[in-house]
Amino acid sequence: MNQLVNNPKTIIYALLGGALPAIMWLWFWMYEEDRDDPEPIGLIVVSFILGGIIVLIAMWLEKFTMGFIKDNTTQIIVWAGIEEVLKMIGVSFIIFGNNIIKKPIDYPMYFIATALGFAAFENVLYLIKPMSANNTIVGMLTGNLRFLGSTLLHAIASSMIGSALGLSFYLKQNRAFYLFIGITFAIVLHSVFNFFIMKGSGENFLSVFGFLWVVAIINILIFEKLKRMGQVEPVS
Repeated sequence: MNQLVNNPKTIIYALLGGALPAIMWLWFWMYEEDRDDPEPIGLIVVSFILGGIIVLIAMWLEKFTMGFIKDNTTQIIVWAGIEEVLKMIGVSFIIFGNNIIKKPIDYPMYFIATALGFAAFENVLYLIKPMSANNTIVGMLTGNLRFLGSTLLHAIASSMIGSALGLSFYLKQNRAFYLFIGITFAIVLHSVFNFFIMKGSGENFLSVFGFLWVVAIINILIFEKLKRMGQVEPVS
């Protein structure tokens, strides 16, 4: 901690290295959204900041579960569930009781903004340690890998929940079912990614990232469907 106080550049570099990749991803997903009727930038910023705050709650809960969950595989699944459920709760604070969801595409946008805020602050925490030890190269490599992997993972996993809600936009009676499917897919994807990254060797590194990018492409296709849904009036 003293090293960080004595060397504020470490904090600045960690903030830049951790937040900029997430901001770039946020810009990308916002660009994919309906540019003629974008989300209020203020609410997107609030969602992003809230996602960062949620990291602290997630860390506390994950540390708490270590006291009674000893199996590593179970820990991976439980931690993935904690993070995805907390991000979902964070989004609900933004959209619940407000008339801000007007199109199917709106749901995943708030989930992605919250998830990227979560990823940004998590990235900063990962970067501070190697940079505080004057190992800037390790810090830069860590930042690049998290840009390619973990940051995208958070965005896609949470987007699955938002996309599920978006697909149920005109099917309110089935929304709970769609939400269940979305959160299940999000936790499974998050768990699989973490399992292979933490347990796997360098041999399956490219395979894991390749799989993640395939899911990202599928997610972009779902985005396009949600945009088309928003342009069509529901049949009464």
